[in-house]
Amino acid sequence: MQDFSAVLNHIAPHITLNEEEKKLFLSVLKLKKVKRKQFVEQPGFVSKHRTYVVEGALRAYFIGEDGQEHTISLAVDDWWIGDPGSFLFQEPATLFIEAIEDSTLVQWSYESEQLLLEKIPQFPMVMMQRWQRMAVMIQKRVISNLSLSAEERYEEFAQRYPAFVQRIPLYIIASYLGMSREFLSKIRNQRISAKN
Repeated sequence: MQDFSAVLNHIAPHITLNEEEKKLFLSVLKLKKVKRKQFVEQPGFVSKHRTYVVEGALRAYFIGEDGQEHTISLAVDDWWIGDPGSFLFQEPATLFIEAIEDSTLVQWSYESEQLLLEKIPQFPMVMMQRWQRMAVMIQKRVISNLSLSAEERYEEFAQRYPAFVQRIPLYIIASYLGMSREFLSKIRNQRISAKN
């Protein structure tokens, strides 16, 4: 029997499942293990699954016309990651979803989500709350990018997501914050010097 307790604990504050609903929910879940550098999704292919990170770290990114990688989102333990446009509209993905560390994921398919939305009355509300939280995160990120200096953006990121700073490679954090690795390294060195 596979252990889906992490995802059950994640949704528990938002939904109370009766035994039949819990059985249905568990029946659609799949456990997936991925190695570092392995892709979970790639551009051009339709996103077939919702992805919850039980353990590990992943990123979503695209490659610009200039060949630069632009990191859109990051996920560590107890986070979600994916290409929402591709999943929701069942159209080709625009993002790479790549494991930064060996990771354990829980996934369910698009078809399974439609079944959950139909059969579990509280499930649409849970998904709506999830999308609302994501919209707020995106709004905060846009405001930060438009109103804060690079130093302030990194400071805010480090305070808001300390687990990311400890686990995510510097070049990926730099890509997420919209700056070069060298510039971010300079900012971090200045912070260390200021503390000493």
